[in-house]
Amino acid sequence: ELFLISLGLGMDAFAVSICKGISMKNIKIKKAIIVALYFGVFQAVMPLIGYLLGKTFENIVVSIDHWIAFVLLEGIGINMIKEAFSNKEEDNNEDISFKVMSILALATSIDALAIGITFAFFKVNIIFSIILIGLITFSLCFGGVYLGSKCGDKFKSKSEIFGGIILMFLGAKILIEHLMS
Repeated sequence: ELFLISLGLGMDAFAVSICKGISMKNIKIKKAIIVALYFGVFQAVMPLIGYLLGKTFENIVVSIDHWIAFVLLEGIGINMIKEAFSNKEEDNNEDISFKVMSILALATSIDALAIGITFAFFKVNIIFSIILIGLITFSLCFGGVYLGSKCGDKFKSKSEIFGGIILMFLGAKILIEHLMS
């Protein structure tokens, strides 16, 4: 079960890392590692934070986590689509700065916070759990950057549009899943 939870949590980050790879012209192993580390670390830290918060803030966090993820992913997706239609040549798509990567990693790890809260109510080995979640997410994202970079040159701005749509879909999916439950 923990493996499947880890895989599920890492899939949003995987999709975003594919989008990040699409926007990178010359992918280098260092950049792929940096992207994968951001996602892997955030996916591991958020369940730990959720676990530590436990029952105290359960109702508050669970009631807004989907809105936070939705707003962040929709905003990033809209910006990617807007940039695809922009006439100016920008090189900032390869931006892996702390600010950019933190926002992306946070947006894809909000659900992991809620999972961490549920871990607090079950007899879960939190150290093993966060290590597994982090390693699986890192692995998925490292591969995702390379996968995206192989497709990027062929599709140019269409790939940015597609990436933006993926992010917006992920945000909507998170919101709908939480509103339907």
